[in-house]
Amino acid sequence: MAAGKPKKKNPRLASGRKRARQDVKLNDANSSLRSRYRTAVKNVEKAAATGDKAKTQELFALAQSVIDSISDKGIFHKNKAARDKSRLSARVKALATSTAAA
Repeated sequence: MAAGKPKKKNPRLASGRKRARQDVKLNDANSSLRSRYRTAVKNVEKAAATGDKAKTQELFALAQSVIDSISDKGIFHKNKAARDKSRLSARVKALATSTAAA
């Protein structure tokens, strides 16, 4: 037998059934947005690892916009978004100073 999540029972009330339908839609939308968020962060980290300063700064600007829009929608908490932007900014600045010093 498969060891997955147990199947939920269908709600009896019409309002409960509607809520279940809405939850499925919202979960799909939120999953897509979380994926965009993580991809944007990952792209900046990959560019920083390669050492390409211009591309890293360009991707960081794009990531900031994605992070802000997703935190405004409440997908992630605003403090998590601020923390991630701060960490990415530190990586970009470290890259800029290391290439300037070299």
